[in-house]
Amino acid sequence: MSVIQQSSKQYWEALKEVMDPEFPISVVDMGLIRNIEQTEEGVIKVTMTYTSTGCACMVWIESDIKERLLSEEEVKEVEIEVQWDPAWTVHDMTEEGRNKMQNWGVRS
Repeated sequence: MSVIQQSSKQYWEALKEVMDPEFPISVVDMGLIRNIEQTEEGVIKVTMTYTSTGCACMVWIESDIKERLLSEEEVKEVEIEVQWDPAWTVHDMTEEGRNKMQNWGVRS
């Protein structure tokens, strides 16, 4: 595994600590994070989506993502790109995310 792949994995794990405001489930397990890459030294680009274009929590989620990644010593800047195509579906959720939702009685 290259250093960049290894650091990307570190950032995926870090974002598992960022919770969706509507459900106590991480943005990773919710399937909102599509890609994380280091574009240059100290700059992390997160490609993500939302469950709907009318999501009222967009600003909070992006702020939480930036705050969490900026707490990593080597991260100096976080860029977020919102991608609407393809649209989010329940199939984007991780197995862990689907299991948590089922435990709360939410079926997909």
